[in-house]
Amino acid sequence: MLSGKLRKLRRRWGAFPMGDARCSCGAVTLSLPEEPSKIVVACHCIDCQRRTGAPFGVGAYYPAEVVTISGTSKEFTHAAASGGKTHNYFCPQCGSTVYWKLSSMPALIAVAVGTMADPKYPAPVISVFEQSKHDWVQIDGAVEHFRQSSLPKNSN
Repeated sequence: MLSGKLRKLRRRWGAFPMGDARCSCGAVTLSLPEEPSKIVVACHCIDCQRRTGAPFGVGAYYPAEVVTISGTSKEFTHAAASGGKTHNYFCPQCGSTVYWKLSSMPALIAVAVGTMADPKYPAPVISVFEQSKHDWVQIDGAVEHFRQSSLPKNSN
């Protein structure tokens, strides 16, 4: 029989299979398909740098209908460098950005790869906004590289 402390830790950390994502405190979780996304994007735009506090952000894009969101998140919407709007969703408790939606791709939801805490998650296949990429960052492998967005400018 598990001790009370061990059960509590297991509930806290063991309740999230590799197919799930969560914020730092666990208040916002996403249930994802077991199969990793085939669309993993490294974005070097200034907005992603500021959102993550890192030189780039990495998102895995899933069809919105296969993602289940639990918990209450706050939304921050801003004009995207690609021409549309970006809707960032973050935990009001710990501040972690867990996912975002782009008005230019309404059928998809982007999940911050770091929220999955899976070091074996597939590498990016697309690298965008390399015009603002830090010189020391290398995104190698079988990826497509774009100076700006990989999407055509939105006319909205």
